[in-house]
Amino acid sequence: MAEAHKTPEQRHQMTDIERLRHSAAHVLATAILRLWPNAQFAAGPSVENGFYYDLDLDHRITPEDFAAIEAEMKKEVKANHVFERKTVSRAEALELAKAGRLGALSERERPSVFKIGNLEEIPEGEEISLYQNGDFIDLCAGPHVMRTGNIGAFKLTHVASAYYKGDEKNPQLQRIYGTAFKNKTEMEAYFTMLEEAKKRDHRKLGKELELFTFDEDVGPGLPLWMPNGTVLIEELEKLAKETEFAAGYDRVRTPHLARENMYLTSGHLPYYAESMFPPMILEESEGGAAEKYYLKAMNCPHHHKIYGAVPRSYRDLPLRLAEYGTCYRYEQSGELFGLMRVRSMQMNDAHIYLTPDQFETEFNAVNEMYLKYFKIFGIDKYLMRFSTHDPAKLGQKFVDQPELWKKTEEMVRNVLVKSGINYVEVPNEAAFYGPKIDVQVWSAIGREFTIATNQVDFAVPSRFKLVYKDRDNTEKTPLCIHRAPLGTHERFIGFLIEHYAGNFPFWLSPMQVRVLPIGDEEPLLEYARGIQAELRGAGIRAEIDASSNNIKGKVLQAEQMKVHTMLVVGYRDLEAGNVSVRVHGKGNLGAKPRAEAVAEIIQAAKERRA
Repeated sequence: MAEAHKTPEQRHQMTDIERLRHSAAHVLATAILRLWPNAQFAAGPSVENGFYYDLDLDHRITPEDFAAIEAEMKKEVKANHVFERKTVSRAEALELAKAGRLGALSERERPSVFKIGNLEEIPEGEEISLYQNGDFIDLCAGPHVMRTGNIGAFKLTHVASAYYKGDEKNPQLQRIYGTAFKNKTEMEAYFTMLEEAKKRDHRKLGKELELFTFDEDVGPGLPLWMPNGTVLIEELEKLAKETEFAAGYDRVRTPHLARENMYLTSGHLPYYAESMFPPMILEESEGGAAEKYYLKAMNCPHHHKIYGAVPRSYRDLPLRLAEYGTCYRYEQSGELFGLMRVRSMQMNDAHIYLTPDQFETEFNAVNEMYLKYFKIFGIDKYLMRFSTHDPAKLGQKFVDQPELWKKTEEMVRNVLVKSGINYVEVPNEAAFYGPKIDVQVWSAIGREFTIATNQVDFAVPSRFKLVYKDRDNTEKTPLCIHRAPLGTHERFIGFLIEHYAGNFPFWLSPMQVRVLPIGDEEPLLEYARGIQAELRGAGIRAEIDASSNNIKGKVLQAEQMKVHTMLVVGYRDLEAGNVSVRVHGKGNLGAKPRAEAVAEIIQAAKERRA
């Protein structure tokens, strides 16, 4: 995808590390030009975990070139050149670009063609600036660090291809990726984390642990959940349903498709059309007009219809409608990534319809639900990104109701402040119908994930003519909170696989207990079957390894499949009424009376212990 043009306000809010990495991209371009003076540069932004620069060059850059490029980058850092900013007119910038001086060390015969294209994207009236470090001058709005010497540590990581401005009709460019940090210690810690992340990659472990699979005949981005993965789904749904029942939610079910008219009413069509699957054209009756049906991309319009199906009074509110609804979104094939970006997803969705007076209590209760889940899953680091609107874009990107924007944003802000929730405020990223919160969490190895969204909707209920009779007997439109604390099964399980490295806590583990007989004699097998039956009778996922493998082989196979608890039984255990307990990652815990071990296992499942 093309890197979107950042507004001056967005650039002003760039973090220190983003500024450093943006500066590193300029140093990268400087180094490449010293090696290949004819390189033509397009865009070089900071991105998550690093930076890149797109360029056109006859020489195909490979990782084998990285040492030479990094050596030139080190020279530029050592030179400690100032990043000098200069404002110019559009005409002056265009003249420099035509002279080949932008994205270059000097004037060149060939114009800076991509910089001319970038210049065209800068809105009329917006200030145009150049940045210079040493001989390198670039069309750039900044910001940067003060000097090249402020870039403490950097490393080039990989090469990819990308179309100019993300459009396949444009030239294909080389994209050189790298990362940068304040110092070498931080960078080493980052690459150590990446190495650990490879071992924890949800795609790798998902295959090894037989959790999910993809199939070409089914289609890209459409996961098939295998028995072990389905256990994870059912345990998460059980947790959510228990939690939501205790919080006063009502469960609903909705179909997987709907007529076009419903999405026109909600506003998702035409504005969300690119993310929806193409419509199905159906004739409802012979000779009748053709109807368009769409696969469900979101649950909210269906829930609005359920709310509107019966008259509502203020006494009925808040009304909390919950559903693990399946949605379908047409993600571009190049953006699909394991479980993290898919086309079919099951969402821990709910919509809370309420009066303004009820907002603070309900919104705070949703946040408390998040915190409860964080504790259960051992998520120690989190951040709520509170996204607000841009008043200048009312009627374009955001619903044109300035007073309601001001009121609802202040309501959300007050709840976050009063509850002591860790949050940051991000302008210009709200949903089109109201402010939202994106929930960022960090896995056990420090990788950041977005797992859920919490949104306030003051616009769409009125489009569906949703009302309630207030105390004064007048009809009023309810507010609506969209919330999904556990996100989608796909993204959340992808996160959990990495977070736990596949070593799921006991209550969540697909294979909770495996009984391992030392031998295949019938008395031992009968003893093992009795233990299994007792555990399964209490709802524990227990199985027996009755294979002909020796006990060492059985333990090894169970460890490889990350079976949480192994109960080893031999003739000595049979005679004493014992089991030898072994826990994955902890080793042999010794012999225990069978009844005691079984009772502890059952209690661990009830309490959702690790």
